[in-house]
Amino acid sequence: MELDIYQVDAFADEVFGGNPAAVVPLFEWLSDDLMRRIAGENNLPETAFFVRKGEYFELRWFTPESEVDLCGHGTLASAHVLYRHLGYTDPAVVFETRSGRLFVDREGDRYSMDFPSWPVRPIQVTERVTKALGARPAELFMGERDMMAVFEREEEVRGLAPDFRLVSRLDGMCLICTAPGLDFDFVSRTFVPEQGIPEDPVTGSAHCTLVPFWSARLGRRTLQAYQASRRGGVLDCEDLGDRVKIAGKAVTYMVGNILL
Repeated sequence: MELDIYQVDAFADEVFGGNPAAVVPLFEWLSDDLMRRIAGENNLPETAFFVRKGEYFELRWFTPESEVDLCGHGTLASAHVLYRHLGYTDPAVVFETRSGRLFVDREGDRYSMDFPSWPVRPIQVTERVTKALGARPAELFMGERDMMAVFEREEEVRGLAPDFRLVSRLDGMCLICTAPGLDFDFVSRTFVPEQGIPEDPVTGSAHCTLVPFWSARLGRRTLQAYQASRRGGVLDCEDLGDRVKIAGKAVTYMVGNILL
């Protein structure tokens, strides 16, 4: 069996930036075990697989360890492959996923994703979190999927050096760390060691939590965010109430074939 594969840097306008994702278009679904093994072999933060079903696409995402319910950069990369490489011309792509229907519009060289909004509730700042991060956040919140630590200054977030063994023992899939930005409305970093991703370069799905939080705190619906990982990435965001819009660019790094 031979499968096409594309490697795309999402939330980037040139290669070696943003978050790399592999995208594997399929005519029919492979077994879950085979998709997990392909994702493990790729050893990227996410591998996305999609199958066309009439006017929409079923989309699934796998880390090197397991399948996940929502992945922003894998969704953006999949839309980019459809438009850039597979001749897709409709104004928007509809993806059916484990998180419901997701919509991606192309706006010139940018892709705008319509995602769910995930509110958070305040929880106590614990010594477990402080020890895992090596720094004490000013506030701590729990969302639908992720834990979020809020710091007062951008340099605190940039300077974090977490103990990933301890981070993997905390509640939630991701540990999001965020602060007000100097050149952006807010900055963040996201750690996902339990999924085989010590630090995710740019995490679209984390902004389902970040956007409504910072929109309420800053009193603005439109926000520009920066994920301050080593690769880094810019996200243009909008709070729509029960939904968020997350937009960014993408660039293809590699096109190839999987031989099985």
